[in-house]
Amino acid sequence: MILYFHSKIETMDLSDFRKQYTKGQLLESEAPSNPFELFGYWFDEVELNGKEQETNAMTLSTHQPGGGITSRVVLLKEVRDDGFVFYTNYNSTKGQSIAHNNRVCLSFFWQSMERQVIIQGMTTKLSTKDSDIYFNSRPRGSQLGAHVSDQSIKIEDRTTLESKLAALETQYQGRPIPRPTHWGGYVVTPYTIEFWQGRANRLHDRLTYKRESSSWIITRLSP
Repeated sequence: MILYFHSKIETMDLSDFRKQYTKGQLLESEAPSNPFELFGYWFDEVELNGKEQETNAMTLSTHQPGGGITSRVVLLKEVRDDGFVFYTNYNSTKGQSIAHNNRVCLSFFWQSMERQVIIQGMTTKLSTKDSDIYFNSRPRGSQLGAHVSDQSIKIEDRTTLESKLAALETQYQGRPIPRPTHWGGYVVTPYTIEFWQGRANRLHDRLTYKRESSSWIITRLSP
C-alpha cells in the first residue's frame, strides 16, 4: 500500500468534538480504603464489560536526562502489593530516563467506561529472578525480538532487523533463549493514585489517594 500526503498542512477544527459522560459515578462512600482494591475492581469491570482492545495498555511518562518529558504506551504485566509492573529494554530511551530520574507517571484511559487512572510513583528494577520468570513465559518470537532490537538506536533500514532475527533463529534453533541482561522488569511503587470517572456537564468525579506512612488519604478534587 502506498500512502500519499499533501504538502500543505491544513488547520484541523476539532471544536465540535464533544460528548456527554453518563456511564458511572465515583463516590467516597463507595471507595475502598486501599486504591489497589479499586484499581483491581475497575480493571476487571473494564475487561468484562468494556470494549478496550488492551485493557492493560498504559501511558508511561518519564523525565529525559537532557530536560523535557517523553511518553509512550507500554503494557502492564502485573499488579503486586508494592506496585505496577512492566518490562522493557533497560538501554532504551525510557530505561535511560528512569536511570536519570526514577519518578514516573502511568496513565490508563478506558474510554469504553469513561474512566481514567493516573499513577505517580517511584520506579525500581525487578530482581533478575522475576525478570527471568516472565521472560521465559513469553512467546519464542518475543524472546528473539528482545535480542534483535537495540531499542531506540538508529538503524539503516528494516532489513537490519530481519537479518539479525534470521541469524538468531539459526543460533538458538532447538535451544532455550536466555534473557538479555539489558532487558527486564520495573515496578512502579505509587505515592499518588487518581481515579477519574466521567460525569455529565463536565462535573467529573476525581478521587485521589495519597500515601502517608502506612495508610492512604482520600481527597476529592474539583473537576
